[in-house]
Amino acid sequence: MVEVMKAYPLATVISIKDNSPYITHLPLVYEDEKLIGHIDIFNLQTPLLKDNNEVTVIFSGPQCYISPTVYGTTQLPTWNYIKVHLKGNAQAIESKEALKRSLIKMTEFLEAPDHKYVLEPDNPRLERNLDYIEMFEINITHWEGKFKLSQDKRNSDMQAAREELIRSNQESVRAFLDTVF
Repeated sequence: MVEVMKAYPLATVISIKDNSPYITHLPLVYEDEKLIGHIDIFNLQTPLLKDNNEVTVIFSGPQCYISPTVYGTTQLPTWNYIKVHLKGNAQAIESKEALKRSLIKMTEFLEAPDHKYVLEPDNPRLERNLDYIEMFEINITHWEGKFKLSQDKRNSDMQAAREELIRSNQESVRAFLDTVF
């Protein structure tokens, strides 16, 4: 599950207030049994990411439809996917210096492995924006992994589904992007 969070760090963060869900998509970094993130202070969910409020977090890995034609044996259509569901308690981190270090560290993580861009501590744009970003951490209280990858099939069919997951994700991203720009 940690590998999913590292490879697909854009998480769906869900909070509840007055029986209404607040949902934001944010990159989160897993560190020391916690998730670390940053959110715009004007986001309506920001006040809910403090004071030990409970949150649900979902990380999504690759997913796709698996046609029966992919398998070497007779099967029904299915959907393969990888998801990680977490529950935890959010706490705001008030220190501007900790926020700055965290933004630099997150940039290093997201720029890996090539590190073409380095966010320098004395970057004036970084300094100007610190007042508009809030750092928070989520103490994880519950983990649930959902790995539906045709594990109930023969090894050859499972491998065929794996290859379809790779092929389908590459093609669907290209086809989708061709339609939007």
